[in-house]
Amino acid sequence: MDILALTCAEVTEILHQRYGKGQYHAAGLYHVVFRHGTRSFVSTPAFIHSPALAKRLEQDVRFPSGGIVALQREEVVKFALSLEDGALIESVIIPGPRRTTLCLSTQVGCAWGCRFCATGASGFMRNLSTSEIVRQVMAARFELGYPVDNIVFMGMGEPLSNLDSVMQAIRVIGDQRGLDIAPSHITISTAGHVDGILRLAAMLPPNLRLAVSLNAANDELRNFLMPINRAYPLATLKEALAAWPLGRGGIIFIEYVLLAGLNDTHEHARELYRFLEGLPVRVNVIAYNGTGPGPFRTPMPEDVRRFCTWLAEKKLFVRQRSPRGQGILAACGQLGAALHGQHD
Repeated sequence: MDILALTCAEVTEILHQRYGKGQYHAAGLYHVVFRHGTRSFVSTPAFIHSPALAKRLEQDVRFPSGGIVALQREEVVKFALSLEDGALIESVIIPGPRRTTLCLSTQVGCAWGCRFCATGASGFMRNLSTSEIVRQVMAARFELGYPVDNIVFMGMGEPLSNLDSVMQAIRVIGDQRGLDIAPSHITISTAGHVDGILRLAAMLPPNLRLAVSLNAANDELRNFLMPINRAYPLATLKEALAAWPLGRGGIIFIEYVLLAGLNDTHEHARELYRFLEGLPVRVNVIAYNGTGPGPFRTPMPEDVRRFCTWLAEKKLFVRQRSPRGQGILAACGQLGAALHGQHD
């Protein structure tokens, strides 16, 4: 039983089929694993009078092998997990005054190859399983002791290229009898995978948040920066965003990495406004961190402020985000660089 890939209802069904037991034992098992991070439950209340069942379950319940093999702390915390096949993934904990955010990976590497992203430069190995995704939350909460209560799928990989595993992970992460992180505190970020956006919209949990890494609002430049745009050009992407079912809050997040001399002019701001016109969006502008692959440069602070001002003058809701974790290669677009030796 791969318990990190299962909701409590699914564990209940398995216990009924295999052991003739029901919700009481399933809830006890689920509670001790997901609320306490414990792998042994012989002495827990639900099994105190059923030691033989507990021992059988401890042989049946499977946890992913491997563990944290690297840990770095700055203003954020980056950790690397070793997977069963020896592959490595990185995740980032972002402590904040109101919530503690965990940036999750969904793939080993990434197939889309955005030119400014270290993860894409490393190539694509494989998708993560549901339990490998949930394992990152368990590691952050119980091995590192951070009270994670907000999830962003913005780590290694394109989440919508691994949608089945991601959606099951969201069900597990959101189970109120376990990790209990509601969809309203979960954001899925995509490079513009239109087929995935449409599939996600059809199975959407209420209030799940969507973020789109845009970075250019003309096809020629976006084709260069983000090869996914050749498969899903801007007009197609905008149609999908216009059809997105808005939950509470009614916002789609647009992520725009500002690259000096490449996508930071007044005309680029006008193109961005025209593309976003009519969409319920909030724009997050973040300066390129300067340590990814390629010949890209970090814009000056005054150029970032100027670009944000141009957008605000068009009545767009814009926020200038400060990159965090640059010193440990944990900022936007840096994950995987240390694993593959892609230092600047």
